[in-house]
Amino acid sequence: MADGDFPIGYLGVTRSLSGRLWRERAADADLVRRHQLSLGLSEPLARALAARGVAHEHGPHYLNPTLKALFPDPSTFTDMDRAAQVLVDALERKRPMVVFADYDVDGASSAAQLVRWFRAMGHELPIYVPDRIVEGYGPSPAAFRRLREEGAELVITVDCGAAAHDALSCAAEIGLDVVVVDHHLMRGDEIPRVAALVNPNRPDCVSGQGHLAAAGVAFVLLAALNREARRRGLFGECAEPDLRQWLDLAAMGAICDVTQLTGFNRALAAQGLKVMSSWKNPGLKALMEIAKGQGPASVFHVGFLLGPRINAGGRIGRSDLGARLLSTDDPEEARALAEELDALNASRKEVEKEVTDAAILQIERQSNFGDDPMLLAAADGWHPGVIGIVAGRLRERYRKPVIVVGIDRAANVGKGSGRSQPGVNLGRAVQAAYEEGLLLAGGGHAMAAGLSVRPDTLPELRAFLCERLAAEAEIAAAEDGLEIDALVTTRGCDRALWQEFQRLSPFGPGNPEPVFAAANVRVERPMALKGGHVRCTLVDSSGGKLKAVAWRSAETEAGRRLLAEGSSVHVVGRLKPDDWQGRESVEFEIEDVADPRRV
Repeated sequence: MADGDFPIGYLGVTRSLSGRLWRERAADADLVRRHQLSLGLSEPLARALAARGVAHEHGPHYLNPTLKALFPDPSTFTDMDRAAQVLVDALERKRPMVVFADYDVDGASSAAQLVRWFRAMGHELPIYVPDRIVEGYGPSPAAFRRLREEGAELVITVDCGAAAHDALSCAAEIGLDVVVVDHHLMRGDEIPRVAALVNPNRPDCVSGQGHLAAAGVAFVLLAALNREARRRGLFGECAEPDLRQWLDLAAMGAICDVTQLTGFNRALAAQGLKVMSSWKNPGLKALMEIAKGQGPASVFHVGFLLGPRINAGGRIGRSDLGARLLSTDDPEEARALAEELDALNASRKEVEKEVTDAAILQIERQSNFGDDPMLLAAADGWHPGVIGIVAGRLRERYRKPVIVVGIDRAANVGKGSGRSQPGVNLGRAVQAAYEEGLLLAGGGHAMAAGLSVRPDTLPELRAFLCERLAAEAEIAAAEDGLEIDALVTTRGCDRALWQEFQRLSPFGPGNPEPVFAAANVRVERPMALKGGHVRCTLVDSSGGKLKAVAWRSAETEAGRRLLAEGSSVHVVGRLKPDDWQGRESVEFEIEDVADPRRV
């Protein structure tokens, strides 16, 4: 086998207990050696860097991503300079403006950046966030008419708007100027008639920054606004805003919107986490305290503690809570908003669990379980704010595309959300179903999709999607695997190893968190925990003992094998810091398990 090819069956595992192939993450041997010599890295770390596609000349910036080295010229974004001119004009003329934001973290953090920049310039910018249930996603003609009637002359849409053709046409008719700041894919080559449309994914944008979240686009816009205001001499009257103070907001959007953490976006996330760690944003500080988070800000804090709580407002509460939290400078208001979001998040977890349990029961009792290439679960009353999360949970469990539909019988409509497996383009299949007349609305991208459907059409829709996805799903299932960075022993899994690989952080799409394998480990003291988790100790011939946990696994074959004390297994997972009571140790989060006798 040539060096750099994927070895089939790492540790001999061609089919784990979850049905996956294990393979070593491929890396060019020459590039590994060059990283070792030039950067002074250990062989495993140099291999991991090479395996992530980091060229030799990019190694230093990858390990130390800075804005100075990676910040793009705002003028390379189509309409960016125009947007800055329009907004600074409006600021100087004191035109009534409103920022119109999506209801998720990316929308909230984008809106908060603009609010804070205008506030620093002496102008308070109101926020409008549509209600997820009543108004749906993005701008609508009704919302724009309402804002115009209330006196708005200019609306800035963030994390939405690029594809809202009806709403933007309405705005033009009623004399409402619109500046769009978005990142979503646009259909066709038609550009809506607006004052400015900044979107690195518009067909004629040459910025090369299409992987940015809206919060990243908004941060570049702030740089363009500073430049335009400086050109006009506005900073003689007030201090020029230091944009670095708002990097925490840009990082929130980049991480929570699960964007590719490469290039400039990686620098935003890395530097933003450093800024966030000072906890100077009153909203983030209050939310972190309520979530009982500790230590410097990390991807974990953002993705699992802060983000879900901010999203809870848009999912099952008031949609503007997140944007208000991130925008406020009042610690008391921040505390009150954080408490409300924390309570909503607790309610969201309960609703999510109820829907997840019901969907699992439905899938495993009914005929759409088994060899079908995709799964569809639907029922009356499932909350539309959690169906996307549930679809993601089920995709993890069954390792195939899943669509979850909540049915509103009174309106005779089902709202669905889908999540897919790598290699299966669910968005394209949903779009095809719409074109076939099986959906009222539908679309998305490869890994996620949304739809509206008449309930009596669901069986036909399921059959259509199964047929449409069969070939892709068969190939994806055969290639479904875990890529492993290094083989370790339980004694070698220590804090030093974790800290060494932290040089590759922040982790996310485009820069996966390092995955380690341990061979022939014995399971000791297994324990089933509330929530379906399994905790145990791993022991091998090196003499080390390693604490481990497998989340939501108790009802899976892997979980049952871990609970069989004394069994010998191969495991794959990630190292996590364990700072409980100041111990500064590590814990192994088990991702997959294989039986050495059945590989």
